[in-house]
Amino acid sequence: METTRQNKIARLIQKELSDIFLLQAKSMSGVIVSVTNVRVTPDLSIAHAYISVFPSDKSEEIVNNLNGNMKSIRYDLGTRVRFQLRVIPELKFHVDDSLDYLEHIDELLKK
Repeated sequence: METTRQNKIARLIQKELSDIFLLQAKSMSGVIVSVTNVRVTPDLSIAHAYISVFPSDKSEEIVNNLNGNMKSIRYDLGTRVRFQLRVIPELKFHVDDSLDYLEHIDELLKK
């Protein structure tokens, strides 16, 4: 069970990562990246960010790119939240395939 502090930090990181990706999305034409969820470990050292990508066939490529550029994204995040957080958590990006899963269930139900 997550504490109130974990939830607040997760929401803050989600909002700021969304803003960072919105600014970077202008360079990636035809791709929409959104942060669907962020989970922070109890010691606040690691933040797992779940990323939804449209079109979904590029999701693995985008998430691998984000994990490769994690240090620069963490630096950008740190400059934005430096007055709210003492230590910026390490970021780990994962593909959020819940929309694809829902679409698959919907197709199965239509048959």
